[in-house]
Amino acid sequence: MDFLNYKALYKVLLVLLLGTSLNAQTDTKFVNEFLNIGVGARAHGMFGTVTASTSDVTSAYWNPAGLAQLDTEMSISAMHASWFGGIANYDYVGIGKLFNDDNNSYGSATLIRMGVDNIPNTLNLIGPDGTINYDNVLEFSAADYALMLSYAQKVGGRRSGLFVGGSAKIIFRQIGSFGSARGFGFDIGAKYVTDNLTFGIMARDITTTVNSWSFSLTQEEQVVFERTNNVIPVSSTEIALPKIIIGAAYHSEEDSRNSISYLVEGNIRLSTDGTQAGLFSGNNISIDPSVGAEFGYENLAFLRVGFGNLQRTINETSSTDRSLEFQPNIGLGIVLGNFRIDYALTNIAAISGVAASHIFSLTLDIGDDYY
Repeated sequence: MDFLNYKALYKVLLVLLLGTSLNAQTDTKFVNEFLNIGVGARAHGMFGTVTASTSDVTSAYWNPAGLAQLDTEMSISAMHASWFGGIANYDYVGIGKLFNDDNNSYGSATLIRMGVDNIPNTLNLIGPDGTINYDNVLEFSAADYALMLSYAQKVGGRRSGLFVGGSAKIIFRQIGSFGSARGFGFDIGAKYVTDNLTFGIMARDITTTVNSWSFSLTQEEQVVFERTNNVIPVSSTEIALPKIIIGAAYHSEEDSRNSISYLVEGNIRLSTDGTQAGLFSGNNISIDPSVGAEFGYENLAFLRVGFGNLQRTINETSSTDRSLEFQPNIGLGIVLGNFRIDYALTNIAAISGVAASHIFSLTLDIGDDYY
């Protein structure tokens, strides 16, 4: 791959995968996209349709109110996934701890990293005299990090009623030694649980999340950018606007005589960033529905399915015709004592040429069931 192609690759990685705004002083679209992917293979198997039903340590991401439904003293979860045909790696680890048994208060810490590693840096490939020296080609990483500190508690009885929670997010994004950004934001959520129905609402970036970018290119590097017709990045600010996710779930009753269990949930995501790709969208708001289901046997083995990402796509042969596409996901889960192993296969239909991804996660519950 020649020098110019490497530069084109950089722009694709930075703009498409990491959502970085290199030119605008303030950007409000596609900000912190790595935080829209989600954690836990169970949720991915249901296409992330778990706003109402989430009740494990991954709730810190999907709806922090669900943390208060954890029934062990401590829970640890980890996930790894490769995205975009193995170009990007996504890793997650979360730890939840019971604070107070009387009001079901729970706290958790979540760490997320999404990165593109081993990117060749060819800025110094061609010397001032025009000679090519491959020894000057170094490697760097473009990575996004998020640390979430969450708290949730039960209001009222132990199993049913109102649950509330919130998360504070600290964001760090870095592109080698060239640039970095820092951000801070809040998520809040609530759930109302009855015997068979659960309702949930999640407000992501409720106060908006602001990322402040700064770049540090040497004079020699700026000369290379200019010589190869690349824009020199400048310090900028990104603002992630609020998103609201509303969910309702219906599940079978807990009955020791019935070996088969089921859960069906529907979510509606309301975005205010003005994107136009959703099934229902306008100038300032987009509405994206999704559906997920989980079927269990003896609470030991689970099958999951989910549908979402409904999009109106333009016909390749006629720009006036549009077709409807959606993304199906499937997943499996198995419980082995205090361990739960989950797997999800996403983007089965390979929509828009995006390769399918295999996602694995492991959850360990520590301590006795105190329900």
